[in-house]
Parts: sequence; structure tokens; C-alpha cells
Amino acid sequence: MQDLINYFETIPSLHRSIILVGGITFFWLLEGSLPLFKFKYRKWQHALPNLFFTLTTVIINFAFAFLLLKTADWVSANNFGLINWLPEMPLWLYVLLGVLLLDFFGAYLAHYVEHKAKPLWMVHLVHHTDHNVDTTTANRHHPIESVIRFAFTLFGVFVVGTPIGIVMLYQSLSLVATQFTHANIKMSKKADKLLSYFIVSPDMHKVHHHYVLPYTDSNYGNIFSIWDRLFGTYMELDREKIVYGVDVFPDEEANGKIGELLKQPFQKYQKPTILPDK
Repeated sequence: MQDLINYFETIPSLHRSIILVGGITFFWLLEGSLPLFKFKYRKWQHALPNLFFTLTTVIINFAFAFLLLKTADWVSANNFGLINWLPEMPLWLYVLLGVLLLDFFGAYLAHYVEHKAKPLWMVHLVHHTDHNVDTTTANRHHPIESVIRFAFTLFGVFVVGTPIGIVMLYQSLSLVATQFTHANIKMSKKADKLLSYFIVSPDMHKVHHHYVLPYTDSNYGNIFSIWDRLFGTYMELDREKIVYGVDVFPDEEANGKIGELLKQPFQKYQKPTILPDK
């Protein structure tokens, strides 16, 4: 475990790039052989805006990386943060708690707030207006959202007290997890359900991409499913009933253009449809 943390403390940028590109490539190929939905789209054409926003996310995270490093170094030097105030524990447990809590602050909490605050929802909308969710959708985030997500992660590092090795491990796991859960791959329903008791599974997350409430406001988790189950935001919907997109922004052509997506956060807020309780 110590060797793993030592590796992530100084993980080369090339290795991080390999995780990003390798993950997309792996799930892209898997989608071709085990598709959940047979989309009628040109895969590369659909991917272009998503890859553009992936690039902007990488640039923003790289630009602010020094803040992450400085914060992680400070909490370590000052023994500050939740996991540092707990009684001494085995390293594996220390690492697990660090990743688990970073997943809460950097992913679940950030995601939840984006759905509840109208201005932030308009920014996050870019991610939800993809009508053909696949692995390239994973990092389809408006540049403003990339800054917001980074701020939540930075806050998490400060509150949790995670050293940089755990931070880099968390970010790597988070990246692969989001590529996996967005991938257009078909697992057996039993295997997916079993997986969802521990981590966010593909079917579990795709419920979140259903085009109407209350499903859109559910399953906010990224790596671990415990947060949705703990806070009552877990929902299920049969995969065959899922329709991607957002009901109040139904123009699929516009939602596939980079220029239109960059302007989406500044459009007038439209009240979404809420399905009645059955």
C-alpha cells in the first residue's frame, strides 16, 4: 500500500494522460462489442464536443493543480483534517477513508449542489443535454463547471486532510469510474445490481441521465454508491425506460454544437417537468 501511495505522490503527467486516454479507448472499444443502446449516430461526430470539453477540463485542472498540491502539503504538515484527527489506523484504512470522503466532497456534494442551485444547474446542464450518453460523455463539463468541481475537490482536501498521494489516487479512480458509468455497455442486470451495492454501476448512473425529474435528481455518486443510499437520493429505473437528455432543452442538434453548449448556462432557466408519483 505504501508503494502505491508513493507512486501516486509523484505520478508523471504522462501516466495520468495514459489513464485518461486509455480509459476512453478501452470503454469506446467495449461499447462497440457490448452496447446497451444501439444509437443511430456517427460516433466520432458525437464525440467531438465531448472531447473538446474533456480538453478544457484537463487544462483547467492543470492550471489550478498547484493549489491542490499546496493544500495537500499544508494539511499533511499540520496534521489537519478529519482523517488526521482519528485514532491511528492501518494505512489501508487511512487511504480508504481518504478516498471515500474525497468522493463525498469532490463528487457527491458538488453534484448535489449543482442540481439544487439554479445558476449551477444551468452550468451543469451541458453534461445532461447529451442525447446519446457514452464514455465520452464522462467529462462533458462546461469550463465553468470544471472550476466549480475543482473548488469542491480543493475544499474536500482541506476538510478531509488528505496528502497528495491519496488525492492523486482518488482523482485517477474518479476518472476511470466516471468513464465506466457513462459507457454505453450492457452488463447483466444481476451483476449491475450487485455492483451497485458497493460502487456506482452503469445502470445506476444512467438513471441520473433520464430526461425528467425526479430521476434526474438522483444517483449523484461517482465512485461509491453509499452516499446516495445514505442520504436517500438513490433511485432505480428499468434501463429500457431510460431516455437521455433534458426535457426543457430537447434540441438534439443544438445540444451537439460546441458554440451552443458554451452558451447554455446563460439561457433563461426553464422549469422542468416532474413525473407524478405512481
